[in-house]
Amino acid sequence: MKKAIIAIDQGTSSSRAVLFDLDFSIIHIEQKEINTTYPKNGWVEQDANEIWNKTLSVTKNIISFAKEKYIKVISIGITNQRETIIAWNKETGEPLYNAIIWQDRRTKDICDNLIKNGLTKIINAKTGLLIDPYFSATKISWILDNIDNAKKLSLEGKLAVGTIESFLLFKLTNGKSFYTDATNASRTSLYNIHENKWDNDLLDIYKIPINILPEVTDNIFDYGNTSKNIIDYNIPINAMIGDQQAAAIGQNCIKPGDIKATFGTGCFILSNTGDIAITSKHKLLSTIAFKINNKTSYALEGSIFISGASIKWLKDELGLIKNVNDSQSLASSIKDNNGVYFVPAFTGLGAPHWRPDARGTIVGLTASSGKAEIVRASLEAVAYQSVDLFDAMTLDGQKPNILRVDGAMSNNDWLIQFLSNISDTKIEKSYNTETTSQGAAILSSIGSGLITSLENSSKFWKLNKSFFPKMKSKEIKNYRNGWNKAIKQTII
Repeated sequence: MKKAIIAIDQGTSSSRAVLFDLDFSIIHIEQKEINTTYPKNGWVEQDANEIWNKTLSVTKNIISFAKEKYIKVISIGITNQRETIIAWNKETGEPLYNAIIWQDRRTKDICDNLIKNGLTKIINAKTGLLIDPYFSATKISWILDNIDNAKKLSLEGKLAVGTIESFLLFKLTNGKSFYTDATNASRTSLYNIHENKWDNDLLDIYKIPINILPEVTDNIFDYGNTSKNIIDYNIPINAMIGDQQAAAIGQNCIKPGDIKATFGTGCFILSNTGDIAITSKHKLLSTIAFKINNKTSYALEGSIFISGASIKWLKDELGLIKNVNDSQSLASSIKDNNGVYFVPAFTGLGAPHWRPDARGTIVGLTASSGKAEIVRASLEAVAYQSVDLFDAMTLDGQKPNILRVDGAMSNNDWLIQFLSNISDTKIEKSYNTETTSQGAAILSSIGSGLITSLENSSKFWKLNKSFFPKMKSKEIKNYRNGWNKAIKQTII
């Protein structure tokens, strides 16, 4: 009987289950979209039960597919949207409130007060993070202060709060397992990335009791088995990892200096820094890349909140395109951007600006501007934001030489070529754009004894296409000057 691995990939836009064979070729994918709501300005939520039910559905469907094809599922790895928080009752498993999504800005005032109280230095030193609503801690504080029954359940020892993977694990094991992994913990602002533990000083700052948080483990760990009461099968779950770190593993960015960019709802660029946690002087994040066999590898990261989400906005809200693939043909239909720039700060600006109060701006519109200019400006914005991060990484001593890209937007050759041009950097696109799922599957395979180490997984990475810079320095300068002016108008 053929053997396979399942990767559960619970992202911002959808829940997916991907069935991989043992050379990490994709056998089958099941996917269901997740609805996102915006109850107030800057608030971003998803129904926690919808996340669970759709994740359960795709997992059951892919297990049924495997059974019909006489494929034996060896194990499961979980990867997830990071920083998103769910609070639930430990006894019933029922969520107390919607999932508060990583893009949510409701805790800006809490963050402002922390900054005013001079806590930036201690939080950054311990966590590698900045103070921003993006991270999980202030979301947890908000839940404790604003959601009925949260504090009461906490005092009774019945409250669980965690990032998405800990909630899914709890549900899949029918309440038997309550864990998180080091990569997800490192995104909460509560975890000391140097000492690898929940930090008492940070818990005191955010007024969060440790008893509501999951136990932190390595990325490869015996997390328990799926419960027969949930999906009829006992399948080992032996890997969990945040989605961007999973993509880095899927891209074989496991050595110092390796760098990848994932273009999905947002864009996230990670540069592996090995066993050194570099403290950025240019507003990047120091984070855990992976932790295996009690050994931690670190990364520098830059986070862009909006990339693919802006193209979805053009389609769903403005009706400028019928499908996302139209963006490539429209962008290439004009010779330049005609002076139009779009800063997609729908939920603020991430690195290196960190302005949660910023909002989207389109500049340079004239009577001659049309939908081609706006669509092209939306794609260009992804590249400009990426290059801003490259500049910060270079100043921190991590100059990108070759960039590996993945995610849905990496299928847009016009965008990737423009990024290569504007960054003057060679770009490699992997044959498998599902590298996030692949990273979780690789870790699960190591946990199952099918692969001995991350290094032995490198042979499974396959190059699809390379992009080489073709733009003259003067043209690069002109484009970037226009972008910088647009940014200044956005963050006045």
